[in-house]
Amino acid sequence: MKIIIAGAGEVGFHLAKLLSYESQEITLIDTRKDCLAYAGEHLDIRTIKGDATSISILREARIENTALFIAVTSSETTNITASVLAKQLGAQRTIARISNTEFIDDKDTIGFSKFGIDELISPESLAAAEIQLLLDQYGFNDSYEFEGGALTMLSLRLSRTANFVGKTVKEAAEFYSELHFIPIAIQRFGTQYTIIPRGDTQFKEGDNVVFMTSKGGDDELFQLSGKVKVGIKNVMILGGSKIGFKTARDLCASKFNVKLIENKKTVAEDLADLLPNALVIYGDGRNVEILQEESISEMDAFIAVTGNSETNIMSCLLAKSKGVKKTIALVENMDYYQLSQSIGIDTLINKKLLAANNIFRFIRKGEVVAMTKLTNMNAELLEFVVKPESKITNKKIKDLDFPRSAIFGGIIRNEEGLIPLGSFTIEAGDRVVVCCLPRSISEVEAFFS
Repeated sequence: MKIIIAGAGEVGFHLAKLLSYESQEITLIDTRKDCLAYAGEHLDIRTIKGDATSISILREARIENTALFIAVTSSETTNITASVLAKQLGAQRTIARISNTEFIDDKDTIGFSKFGIDELISPESLAAAEIQLLLDQYGFNDSYEFEGGALTMLSLRLSRTANFVGKTVKEAAEFYSELHFIPIAIQRFGTQYTIIPRGDTQFKEGDNVVFMTSKGGDDELFQLSGKVKVGIKNVMILGGSKIGFKTARDLCASKFNVKLIENKKTVAEDLADLLPNALVIYGDGRNVEILQEESISEMDAFIAVTGNSETNIMSCLLAKSKGVKKTIALVENMDYYQLSQSIGIDTLINKKLLAANNIFRFIRKGEVVAMTKLTNMNAELLEFVVKPESKITNKKIKDLDFPRSAIFGGIIRNEEGLIPLGSFTIEAGDRVVVCCLPRSISEVEAFFS
């Protein structure tokens, strides 16, 4: 597939890097020579120096033969303009990165597709939505919803008190007569290896286990994990960035008690006007005294979303030491992101990865409608829509020669999430979620083509 990416910044470079691994034909456009030089040295891609809103530059990139045009520069106006031009010049699909969430909220009313923009992506909105989902699923380290929560992916590190420990997958499933969860990936403590579990796979202390759950599955997992489910009500946010503002606004709308700390006076004053239901505090959130004055020990969650990864990590560690139950840090450095829980923070989120996950579904073949990479694991979750002519249609799972490096995580049928066992028959129209290692993706896609 021929793909053009406009913008060699963090999101664009990360996308180009991931897509180059997929053996896609990538062209990267940017006005900055240094960014293109770095990308050209480290990735097997074509680079073009120029403005993505220039018709001659787009033609030089062979826009007329492009399957997908992705505009992810730091300028919203550039991205929208470039996407419109790309569509008119022959690009099959276009995606524009935007920062104004009004565009996403009203995209159906405005009808951006009529202008030539097929999809709008806001990394800040994605990060804010991810934070709210993590707070709703307190106790889990990572989460991802399919079809409005019909199925939810949750990850959990097994402690010594977890009833899972020492038992096989089959034995753990026997705790409940009706199954609402299934393990789909395991990373052993202290290793980088991802295991796709089978019935005889044994859970061990320290395992980071990813589960797929249907309605009620999260409660069952809490019981088996030995944790006590505690609601989150009081939230402190460090940083009045776009993500901080969106998160505070959404949490206030969901009746959370929100305190937001911002170290720039004018920004804090503006946020106080925009967030009447939140307490906005002007001060340096890295200052222990300020955090103590604002009763950090009484907070249920602490979210650090400043523009500095180190500040976010250190402040979350401080919050954790004061007894805060849930800590979430925004990090830009992918090396930090890979460390995840080993540094003592519940969840690290990364805008680049969130944006890449949302864009990736346009790259996959078949009928992939959603996709996410598992945090710190070498595995992906793919959601397919089963077509009448698919090889998998009207077949029982146990009768399929499905790769062992892949597993059926869940089925959505008539808007209801189901956890399938071997005797489950897949029907046309089903939405099927599969977890698989990268080497088996093409083999899995063949079942749905």
